Amino acid sequence: MSIRNDLKILYHLALRPVRGKDHAQRMESFYSGQAEGYDDFRKRLLQGREHLYQTLGQAEPGVWVDFGGGTGANLEFIGPSISKIKKIYVVDLATSLLGIVDKRCERHGWENVEAVTGDATTWTPPGGTADVVTFSYSLTMIPDWFAAIDNAIRILKPGGKLGVVDFYVSRKFAAEGLKRHSWSTRSFWPTWFATDNVFPSADHIPYLQNRLDKSILNEHRARIPYLPLLKTPYYQFIGVKR
Repeated sequence: MSIRNDLKILYHLALRPVRGKDHAQRMESFYSGQAEGYDDFRKRLLQGREHLYQTLGQAEPGVWVDFGGGTGANLEFIGPSISKIKKIYVVDLATSLLGIVDKRCERHGWENVEAVTGDATTWTPPGGTADVVTFSYSLTMIPDWFAAIDNAIRILKPGGKLGVVDFYVSRKFAAEGLKRHSWSTRSFWPTWFATDNVFPSADHIPYLQNRLDKSILNEHRARIPYLPLLKTPYYQFIGVKR
């Protein structure tokens, strides 16, 4: 970690214009200048990933698809059981991030991990199905996030698991048992993140609960680096395909 690296990341997050004719070009525009320092900064910002990936990895699934998997850093949370997984596909539209996946595989000796340039709303693994699909802070960056969830469920085997960890805000009138955020929380965070084309939604959790049998749902808040008084809401969800 270095202040110089953090300042570079903060510049890309807050000031550098994001350009592109389509979602893939905008993703590459956003990440191309920060790929090397991506993991260190986000390790402090993107909370809840370790528990989600450890939990899903314990079952040692045959095929795992990590949509919006970026640099492949999420896979380090799986632990030693990663060697027992038949195949893991890290699927992303930002090719600059996927380039880090190959370096990480070489460093760890992972021979069962493959980086793939693909769209989460349409991509299908070569075998047609997966045992586990994950989205780690990527649904909020996918414009048609509902289509991404539908595609994930489509490729999952019956009984397969979908895991999501991401930013969100609650609905104004949240369902019983779910947290209800204040007006300021529901207004501030979508505005804050929108400058980076990140869109925390009040509909992620309801949609996931509607489409899958809930196994785990946790709602928390995470501190923002250099802004200790601010805590952004995030959730962890694991659901089973019916």
